[in-house]
Amino acid sequence: MPHRPAAVLSSRNLAAPRRILPHPSFSTSPFFNPSFAVTPVKPEELMFSKTHEWVHVDQATKTATVGLSAFALEALTDLVYVELPKVGRKVSAGESFGEIESVKAVSDIYSPVDGEVAASHGELADTLEVLKKDPYGEGWLVKMKLAGDKLPANLLSYAAYQKQCAEESH
Repeated sequence: MPHRPAAVLSSRNLAAPRRILPHPSFSTSPFFNPSFAVTPVKPEELMFSKTHEWVHVDQATKTATVGLSAFALEALTDLVYVELPKVGRKVSAGESFGEIESVKAVSDIYSPVDGEVAASHGELADTLEVLKKDPYGEGWLVKMKLAGDKLPANLLSYAAYQKQCAEESH
């Protein structure tokens, strides 16, 4: 296994409110939307993959925001490393585009949609606690320009995803 750098933990007070600024590669993207970069969405508004990635689609800009579900992050426990794709990478639904490592395991992160990475949330490598604190907002992983007009048929609604999680918990 290749060497993975340990997460850099900040000494600042995490309870203090702060505005998260987007990673520089994100702000230079033509798909930059500063209001969504810090605005959480409700899980009920998302679609989920069977591998625990969530996707939120902005129909107006044909972009998708992708992250990991709270269920997946809870199962991973203590996170130590995340590797995300570079801007411009084209991925297909179901293709691995990154990795997340915890003290328990290294897991692939799969794309729930076809598209091109328009922004990668590289700041997460230094602030992994954001993933668990706000998985459906500041904890987004990538923003993608969708390749087509339709989402894959195998994506799950929130209710169907909750049912899958309940089954996996037994």
